[in-house]
Parts: sequence; structure tokens; C-alpha cells
Amino acid sequence: GHREHPETIGTIGQVPKGEIFLVENENDVNQIQPRNENNLAYVTQTTLSYDDTIDIINKLKERFPNITGPKTNDICYATTNRQEAVKAIAKKVDVLIVVGGLNSSNSQRLVETGINAGCKSAQLVQSSEDIQWNKLEDVSTIGLSSGASSPEILVDDVLTALRNKFDVSISTVITTKEETVFSLPRKFGSNAVIND
Repeated sequence: GHREHPETIGTIGQVPKGEIFLVENENDVNQIQPRNENNLAYVTQTTLSYDDTIDIINKLKERFPNITGPKTNDICYATTNRQEAVKAIAKKVDVLIVVGGLNSSNSQRLVETGINAGCKSAQLVQSSEDIQWNKLEDVSTIGLSSGASSPEILVDDVLTALRNKFDVSISTVITTKEETVFSLPRKFGSNAVIND
């Protein structure tokens, strides 16, 4: 995970000092000095890039063959799905705009993912007020994505601003359909569910 991210800070704060090692990149794996190499486990910050995380996990498994990890991918599915969608459009667009908080790790990863997947230019904006219009002067195709927790109203705000400046036609790219259902606690009733 990233050193200053709230998820990482919170996770590290749950165990006694020296019982958890923060790994931000593959080089950090070489610095780990565990008490027992045969009794290790790893978890990942949910907002990391899947591509970056898999390299670190492979390095951990290479150095510590008995290390265990989660039974399922602990990268947030919404984050992973957005990264896959950005990869799918990156080479097809002139500029990628990601709507999200400047301190949002998953939004920052979307910008990086776009650039790494072949997009020449990407910008992270919190609202239409943050759009760098000078970087959109000679473009014909703009990709638009948003961080996992960005409200739809902010995405609509950016779309409206783009429509006010350009003749816009929208093409939606779907790489996966999210059908995750979260059951509510029993006290809310057994038939209540939250769809995402």
C-alpha cells in the first residue's frame, strides 16, 4: 500500500509495532525481515493498481514461497473494473479526464493506468472548474472515467461543461457488468439488499 493512505495507516495501527511491514514497491520486499518466514500473509490496499500490485505479490511469493494471501482479490472490484475500462479506451482517446478527489488513491491510479496503457494525456479533476481547457484545444476524442467513490453529479457536471465547449457525441464502453449485491444487516430485514 501507500505509506500515507488512510487504509494503510488504519491497517498498520491494528497490530503491534513490528508485526506488519509496509511494501510500496518490489524493492521494499527485499527489506522485509520477518521473525518467521513460514508464517506470513499479505493484504493489499484496495485502491492500488492491479498491475502494480500483481508485480509486488509475485515478488513476495518468490522471496517467501509459503506466504498466504486473501482467497479472493482484495483490490476493490469497482477500482479494478474502472482500471480495465480505462485500459480499453486509453489508446483510442486523445485525452483522458478522470473525475475524482485529488487525494483519492483510486482516482490517481486511473490517471496512471491511462498513461501506462497508451493515452498521451490525462488529467484528474474534482469538477468542471478544474478542467485544463488549454490541453483540450487540438483533441477530437476525450475519454471520461471517475474514481470509485465519485458522485455521479460531478461526472454529469464535467459532461455538461464539455458539451458547452464542444459538439459531443457519447460512446459508452462497457468492459464488465457489476452485479454485486450486498445484504443488509438482519436488523434492517432479511429481504433488504443494496445493489451496486
